[in-house]
Amino acid sequence: MPTPKLSGTEVEPNISHPQWAHEALGDLVISKDALRERVEELGELITTEYRGRPPLLVGVLKGASFFMSDLARVIKLPIEMDFMAVASYGSATRSSGVVRIVKDLDVDLTERHVVVVEDIVDSGLTLAYLQRYLQARKPASVEVCALLVKQGQQRAPLELKYVGFTIPAQFVVGYGLDVDEKYRNLNGIWCLKNKADQ
Repeated sequence: MPTPKLSGTEVEPNISHPQWAHEALGDLVISKDALRERVEELGELITTEYRGRPPLLVGVLKGASFFMSDLARVIKLPIEMDFMAVASYGSATRSSGVVRIVKDLDVDLTERHVVVVEDIVDSGLTLAYLQRYLQARKPASVEVCALLVKQGQQRAPLELKYVGFTIPAQFVVGYGLDVDEKYRNLNGIWCLKNKADQ
């Protein structure tokens, strides 16, 4: 199934900014309806491909929390869930490349099928580190399900089995994505005004 690619100019008509965030937001990048539809498609794929071997979903906090919650509800398998927290951004808009594990997993990964659930992949440095870290714990497999991938920004070789959307290299917020812990609770994904992707 092809990954949807968005130009950043595909703004849906008659959708205005939420009033409380109006001053901060630019164009709508992905609507709540498009998010819901794509998450359902990803859930169907995972259900089909992991039938008979239910995976452990590993959510990367905090950004992937909304995505993982919705994804888990549409996977028709007895999955398990756990979370990790890694730090690499601070208040910057681009990963520093220096990764620190803030919260580790509570479960043993030995011989488990693991699906890492990420909100967004830009440089890929954090995710590459995380994949190596998890592989060292002897799982049966490790795959990645990323909601968003920024086009042309990857600085590390990555194999992403499931991708929600490929977007232009712009800073976005909503549906779990934040800037300085704000705007995670937007129900769509929006560009942020006056925030360069740097």
